[in-house]
Amino acid sequence: MYTLFVGTYTDGASKGIYSLRFNPETGGLDSLNLAAELPNPSFLTISKDKQHLYAVQETSDFDGLGGGVTAFKLNNGMLEPQNSMGTGGPGPCHVSLSGDGRLAVSNYDGGNVALFKLKEDGSFGEAPQIIDHNVLDTTKTAHAHMAQFTEEGLIVADLGLDAVKRYKWDGDQFVSADQPTLSFADGAGPRHFTFGQHGRLLYVINELNATISVFEKDSSGAYQEIQIVETLDPTYEGENSCADIHLSSDGKFLYGSNRGENTIVIFALDPASGKLTLVGRHPVHGNWPRNFALDPTEEFLLVANKISSNVVVFKRDKEVGTLTYLSEVEVPNPICLEFLG
Repeated sequence: MYTLFVGTYTDGASKGIYSLRFNPETGGLDSLNLAAELPNPSFLTISKDKQHLYAVQETSDFDGLGGGVTAFKLNNGMLEPQNSMGTGGPGPCHVSLSGDGRLAVSNYDGGNVALFKLKEDGSFGEAPQIIDHNVLDTTKTAHAHMAQFTEEGLIVADLGLDAVKRYKWDGDQFVSADQPTLSFADGAGPRHFTFGQHGRLLYVINELNATISVFEKDSSGAYQEIQIVETLDPTYEGENSCADIHLSSDGKFLYGSNRGENTIVIFALDPASGKLTLVGRHPVHGNWPRNFALDPTEEFLLVANKISSNVVVFKRDKEVGTLTYLSEVEVPNPICLEFLG
């Protein structure tokens, strides 16, 4: 049995972070429990050693500067609060960890990224470094949506600037990398991303124009765009906002969520080039699929449908990438799914 933690918005029936039990043999999901009361814990991440969970507080009133982030100790699957700190901007919407005790929080409304150095016990210590995207463009409004540590440094998707920014470690702080910017079409809205082939390939899902951009790293270490694919059925005419993106660990299939069309789009990857070929789209059996996750066995894919307040379990065919609906459970305003594997 695995524990699944669910981050939520608490402006409705939710009170914070919830946990469920997941059976990897059957795909069964049950035993809903309020694991921690917290305002708007919309995004979660768990440390590789499974000892800590970190949750943003997606608010503007944690302190005088904006939202917050909270560290929890994991004790037999239970959450024990350690401490919280301000993120230096309102609307923190994503949190991620490095392999060397650092944590990055993306402040959507603040248009900046907070970089924390964690203490040995996993809690927050000194004030974070703030990377401010508001100073980078005078015509667009910065909206940092995801930051991820890499071997080279840090990559940040900024939906408002239509850009992905790259940073490198320089002594005691992160500074602009040799390739500082990956540019996107005006109004694309790069939101989340994932890597393929150990970082040689970069896949970015664009919220506003419903596309996925594929980049390949060249011999100099710079990413060059090699493909753009549509996420929506050509006959769909309603509003849509893309959200999340995940790649299967075998590198064969890429998945993305369409909020509005309410589907998971499925692509197969060419094993040599990494380019994408459409497999199909599967309805999410709910409304407004935000985050989704492959379970630790990758036999199943689970979707958090925000507006319909349900988490849906799909069986995944590892050979062809397709999904089959299994079951669903009611969870108030689910936003983020994180397995304690």
